[in-house]
Amino acid sequence: MREILSDLVAEEQSLDQFLQGLHERDWKLPTMAPGWSIHDTISHLAFTEWAAARALDGQDADSVRVADLDEWTSRGVIEGRPKRYQEVIEWWRSGRAAVVDGLSKKLPSDRIEWVLAPMSAQAFATLRLMETWAHGLDIKMALAHRFKGEPEDDPLLDSPRLRHVAWLAHRMLPWSFETAGEEFPEGGIRVELMGPNYARWVYGPAAAENVIKGVAGEWCRIAVHRLDASATNLKAEGDQAETALRVVRAY
Repeated sequence: MREILSDLVAEEQSLDQFLQGLHERDWKLPTMAPGWSIHDTISHLAFTEWAAARALDGQDADSVRVADLDEWTSRGVIEGRPKRYQEVIEWWRSGRAAVVDGLSKKLPSDRIEWVLAPMSAQAFATLRLMETWAHGLDIKMALAHRFKGEPEDDPLLDSPRLRHVAWLAHRMLPWSFETAGEEFPEGGIRVELMGPNYARWVYGPAAAENVIKGVAGEWCRIAVHRLDASATNLKAEGDQAETALRVVRAY
């Protein structure tokens, strides 16, 4: 758990540091999520972190499971709107600290009851990193017009932590196929990616006939529905690989 927890904290701190450079008026800017401002986005993250903390504390399945995901997702936004932005960021900080503390006491294979289904502690930690990264993209895109200077200073640049999101997206493929009413191939799907600094990340059976190849950032962005597969250079070999690009979802 040490590696994923270290990267989870680093991802959260990176977004937190970015937020420190915002003016109060910036918190009202709209993001890619329809109807959500930056303020709403951090409220959502704060709400879900505290829900995750309660799940780690051992709440029974009935109290953790959600019947209407959209309604549940909107609760944090509604709860956060009367708060000042300073309150919202402290709400998020305390929630994520509680989650890291809870996860630090778990083994990677420990099962955690969560919103749609139980999952391992390792996957649960990766889910928290994925959500922080994805909503961080929304926030940074809302301010993309301000990014100047050297390319390496661009806050939208991918970090090696993205490998966790890439892994989660691949791990979720059977569920993604099932949710979309598609049949997952018996031979599995292999994903071959190039990460930051030309790192090579490969997931799935070596003998799989269905293969996806390309840049990790594009694979991860389509998995969190921030980019359409048609707008990427990802290559699919095999019919089910093409289906995977259409249905993949990391949440």
